[in-house]
Amino acid sequence: MAGDVTATPLCRIAVDAMGGDHAPDEIVKGALLAAEEYPEVEIILVGRADIVREKLGASTPPRISVVDAPEVIDMTDNALAPLRRKRNSSVRIAANLVADGRANVMMSAGHTGAAMTSAYKVLGTIEGVSRPALATILPSANESGHTIILDVGANVDSKPAYLREFAVMGHFYAQMILGVESPRVGLLSIGEEEGKGNELTKETFRVLKETGLNFMGNAEGRDVFNGNADVIVCDGFIGNVVLKASESLGELVSKWLRYEVTRTAGRKVGALILRNAFGDIKKRMDYDEYGGAPLLGVNGGCIICHGRSNAKAIKNAIRVARDFAVNRIDAKIREKIGDLHRREHDSEVLAES
Repeated sequence: MAGDVTATPLCRIAVDAMGGDHAPDEIVKGALLAAEEYPEVEIILVGRADIVREKLGASTPPRISVVDAPEVIDMTDNALAPLRRKRNSSVRIAANLVADGRANVMMSAGHTGAAMTSAYKVLGTIEGVSRPALATILPSANESGHTIILDVGANVDSKPAYLREFAVMGHFYAQMILGVESPRVGLLSIGEEEGKGNELTKETFRVLKETGLNFMGNAEGRDVFNGNADVIVCDGFIGNVVLKASESLGELVSKWLRYEVTRTAGRKVGALILRNAFGDIKKRMDYDEYGGAPLLGVNGGCIICHGRSNAKAIKNAIRVARDFAVNRIDAKIREKIGDLHRREHDSEVLAES
């Protein structure tokens, strides 16, 4: 999705080496894969230095460094733990590295709430953004082959003003990452008609009509995949349900395919012939291929990875972080949000005069 970055300046990614179901083993393996595949990236592994260095082995690539973090956020910890009890945790120190300018982007497969809280509070939000939004890319039947949905978990309770900001950030993110000039933005609801939905969606519908975006109106669940929308906006509670249901469905379809194509000798022959096609389909549906989801609206960058991320997923998440840094997504969103607010202010002044 992003352009060739082989000639771009070096970017630094601070990776929470202790976060995730398979940390630090798979995190370190993923970092090693990324170091081999992305020579323009410097990877900073943040975690218990003795353990991380042991996992790296004797021949550590020169573009991988280790920063010690003696504390680890457990899944039983509160989301505020990196700000209060565990300020020397790996996710908090990764955020500090970005805030201090020693890294461009932080990423974590650990406690999602702790990672988002660290980014939100340590990095701060872009001026004009009230709340950051977690954006993910799902496969779609549209021209780009992808739909961006946000928020998928950062804000379980949202206001119309927040959803408006999500729509604006999603619009610019789709332009920059998917290459769609005028992204179609839909509001996730239970019907296409303007009056459908709850009070939040009804009020947000009215607000989004006034943004000047290519607002298509309400989008139903089927529009996430059928190609009718490029960006779909919702609160984090609904978005997270959609994301997890989509992941589960993808896994189920993969299991069904494996079972059905190996049930008879004839099908096995057909499966061999179609092996490459099945592989391409799996790539479209597999979250490992998408790596991680950016937390849009914070200064610097933050990539949130799936808790079950393996080495392949971590490698691809580092690719997402690289693209985020190289394309200066946060700076472009800051610029676009500022332009939008200035235009709205000028319009209000003109209307009052």
